[in-house]
Amino acid sequence: MTNILDKILITKVLEVNQAKSIKSIDEIKDEINETSKPRDFIGAIKDKHQNSLPAVIAEIKKASPSKGVIRPNFNPDSIAKSYELGGAACISVLTDQEYFQGDPSYIEAVKNNCSLPVLRKDFIIDSYQIFESRALGADCILLIASALNIDELKEFESIANDLGMAVLVEAHNEEELQKSILLNTPLVGINNRNLKTFEVSLNTSIDLVTKIPKNRITVTESGIFNQGDIKLMNDNNIFTFLVGEAFMRDENPGQSLSALIDNDNN
Repeated sequence: MTNILDKILITKVLEVNQAKSIKSIDEIKDEINETSKPRDFIGAIKDKHQNSLPAVIAEIKKASPSKGVIRPNFNPDSIAKSYELGGAACISVLTDQEYFQGDPSYIEAVKNNCSLPVLRKDFIIDSYQIFESRALGADCILLIASALNIDELKEFESIANDLGMAVLVEAHNEEELQKSILLNTPLVGINNRNLKTFEVSLNTSIDLVTKIPKNRITVTESGIFNQGDIKLMNDNNIFTFLVGEAFMRDENPGQSLSALIDNDNN
C-alpha cells in the first residue's frame, strides 16, 4: 500500500520552497508584529476539564485523502460560529491544500468569527511554517512525531513557544510516543488513524494512554463518532478529543458537537 504520509511530506517540501520564494522569513516576522496576541489553547482545554466537561477540539475539514470530499457545502466562518455555540474548547483548522482541500486563509477567517483558540492542522516540516502559522493567527501548531526526528521536534517546539503558541505533538505508536513525551508540551495526541495507511482503530489510544505521564493531557484523535466512543475513552482516562469528520458530515456541526457532549454528560 502507498505510504500516504510520505507522499504528503514530499509535496510539502515543494510547497514550503515555493512559499519561501514568494515571501521571505523576514517579511513573515514583520507580519507577526502586527498580529494579535495568541489565545490560550491549553487554558481553554483545562477550563473544560475543571468544569467536568469533555474538551473537544472541533475540526474544520473539507476533505481527506482517504474519504475524499467530506463536506461539499463548506463555509469555515459559519462552521466556526457553530462550533463555538456548540461548546467546543478549541478549533482545529486544516490548512493543507493538496490533500485536504484546506487553505491557510481559513485561520484568519475562523479567528475573526469566533473567540476560541485555533490549532493550525498541517504537516510541519520546516521552521518557516511555524513563523507563518503565527503570522496567520494560529494559537497552536501540530507536530507529527512520525514526520520529524527528536531534534526537529524540540527545535520546532521551542520556536512555537517563543512565539507564544502551544504545541500538540502527535503519535500513533509507542516508538513515536516515546519521542513525543520528551517535549515540554502537556498536549500529547494519539492519532487512531495510521498516517501511513489511514486505517483507524480506537485501540491505539487505549493501548498508548497508559504510557503517557499523568501530568500530560492526552488528546485522542480520529475515529470518535458517537457517545459510545466518548464513554470508551473516558473509561480509559481520556477526556480531550479532536473530532472532525463526525461533525463535518452533519448539516449543523455545532449541533452535532453539542449532542456528543450532552450524551457524554448523561
